[in-house]
Amino acid sequence: MAERKQPWSLSGALRSMFGSRTIDEDTWQDLEDALLGADFGPDITDALVSELRNSVERYRTTDPGDLRRMLGEALEERFAKLDPTLRLTNRPAVVLVVGVNGVGKTTTIGKFAKFLVNHGRSVLVGAADTFRAAAVEQLATWAERGGAQIVKPVQAGQDPASVAFQTVEKAQRDGIDIVLIDTAGRLQTKSGLMDELSKIKRVIQKQCEIAEVLLVLDATTGQNGVAQAEAFIEHAGVTGLVLTKLDGSARGGFVLAVQERTGIPIKLVGQGEGIGDLTGFTPHVFVQNLLD
Repeated sequence: MAERKQPWSLSGALRSMFGSRTIDEDTWQDLEDALLGADFGPDITDALVSELRNSVERYRTTDPGDLRRMLGEALEERFAKLDPTLRLTNRPAVVLVVGVNGVGKTTTIGKFAKFLVNHGRSVLVGAADTFRAAAVEQLATWAERGGAQIVKPVQAGQDPASVAFQTVEKAQRDGIDIVLIDTAGRLQTKSGLMDELSKIKRVIQKQCEIAEVLLVLDATTGQNGVAQAEAFIEHAGVTGLVLTKLDGSARGGFVLAVQERTGIPIKLVGQGEGIGDLTGFTPHVFVQNLLD
């Protein structure tokens, strides 16, 4: 039987590179290739290689182990420029979840609910995507898996803002900690969708502050995903990004590229299909997993 080929990973590429005995021009070419292969993109790759060349020259080292340490520090410093902390201190803390259809919004809400419940928080989900027939039932399934309650439309095609209002009202009445509001994601280029989202925000803000507006992005679409979501970034007051379908080894650079392009911090990362596969984004941990 043929040996199964291991998938490419940044850590594997770096291990072979840093296993050499000295830093030479081949090292720099290999490092550039590895960073590009991990989807950091040409601009960030060029900046990192230039920065590391200067550091190696400044410290007059030829030890690849020093270069590896410097790479980790440089990456962590870039990741840490924006604060990934979720702002969920209000009660209830209301979170709008936005993004184009197909990025995994529904599953992300279920996973996020599970994440919060595991940390001792009570969660209520509002099914305010009333435009897709199957959206409400899909969300109900994932909310149940995540250990959350759900507020559904009382009738088909109910105004999304009224569903959001009822959800927040119930949370206030019942003393729920966190409210997650699902929103529509189709027709992201149409002003109508942004107007609908603005209406939801206005209705909620009459009841309480909105704690977070989280934009869900599919990591497998790369920079195209960011382009698709620009309307949300421009109009929805996005406070944090959630990356789904992220392969932590091969596509890790995408995290930094998208954060630097949007200027919005990564707050949650999904690296699998299971209900427990959504975690908070921690720069130090992410960089260590990327390099080790």
